[in-house]
Amino acid sequence: MKTTITTRGVDQAVRSRHWHETIARAYFPLDLTFARPEAFDGELTSWDLGGVSLSRLTSEALMYRRLPKHFREPGPEEFLVTLPAKAEVRFSQCGKEVRANPGAFFIERSHEPYEFSHGEPADLWVMKLGKDLLGGRIRAPDRFCSLQFDATNGANGLFVDMVHLIPQRYDAMTEETRTIVGRQLVDLLALAIQSDERVLTSGSSTVRTAHLARIEAFVRRNIDDPDLGPEEVAAGCGISVRYLHELLRDTNTTLGQWIRDTRLQAAMEDLTNPADRRGIGEIAYARGFTDQAQFSRAFRARFGVPPKEARGRG
Repeated sequence: MKTTITTRGVDQAVRSRHWHETIARAYFPLDLTFARPEAFDGELTSWDLGGVSLSRLTSEALMYRRLPKHFREPGPEEFLVTLPAKAEVRFSQCGKEVRANPGAFFIERSHEPYEFSHGEPADLWVMKLGKDLLGGRIRAPDRFCSLQFDATNGANGLFVDMVHLIPQRYDAMTEETRTIVGRQLVDLLALAIQSDERVLTSGSSTVRTAHLARIEAFVRRNIDDPDLGPEEVAAGCGISVRYLHELLRDTNTTLGQWIRDTRLQAAMEDLTNPADRRGIGEIAYARGFTDQAQFSRAFRARFGVPPKEARGRG
C-alpha cells in the first residue's frame, strides 16, 4: 500500500501535532522541535514492502529526538536507514556523531536515544526494517549504527539505485512481488554494509572488520549444511578456530548462536514468503535442521509461534 500525508490544508494550530502523529505512524514515536513552527511544511509518502517500508520525507528545518520514554513499552527493535537527497543531516547516537550529505547513508537504532536534525529544508529517503530481518543477514547489526556509508559506488550504489527505482515500479507490482522486493532490498543493504570499506567512524580495524564480514558471508552461503561449525567456518575463511573465537568474543554472541539464529530467521522468511510452496519439513531441512520437532521447538522459542502459524501470516 502507498500512502501520502502532508501538512497542506492542515490548520497551523494543529500542524505540530499532525506531524508528530505522522512521524510516529511511519517510523516510531519521537519528540519534534520545529525551527519555524509558524511556517512548517512537510510531506511523507510511504510504500509498504511486506516486512519492510520505504518512505520519502520532505520538510522544513526540524530536530527529532528519540528518548528513553519512547521505548519503555516492550516491542520489537527496529532500524531506520536514512539517505539524504538534499541538505546536510546531523545525527548522533551512542556517543557517535554523523554529518551526512547527499551521497551517503547511515543507520539509526530505535532502542537507543538519538538526535537527528537538519537546519535547512531536507529531502530524505528512509527505509524501515526490523532488527530480526537485518540480523538474519548480518551478525550483530547494532554495531553499524551511527556509521556513515558511501552511497555512490559498488554494492552501496546498487542499494541506493533500487531505493529510487522501487517507487517508480510500485503500482505495477502485486502484493507478493512487493514482499519479495522488500526482502531483496534488505539483501542489498546487507551486501552494501558487508562490502563497504569506507565506514567513516568505525572503531574496528580494517582487518578485523574484513574477517567478520567474511565469516558472516560464509555462514550465509552454507547455512543448509547441518554440520556447519567452527572448524568448517574457520577453514572456509582461511583462519584458525582460535582466531575465529577471538574475533567473535566481543560481539556478545557465539558462532553456534549466530548459526542457529540465522537459520531460524531464514526459515521464518521462507515460511512467510507467499511464493514458497515447500512444506515445513522441507524448509527446516533446507535451512540446516536435521530434526523437524527440534526445529519446531527452536522456532517457537525464537518467535513465539509455531512454524505452522507463521506460515499462515504469509
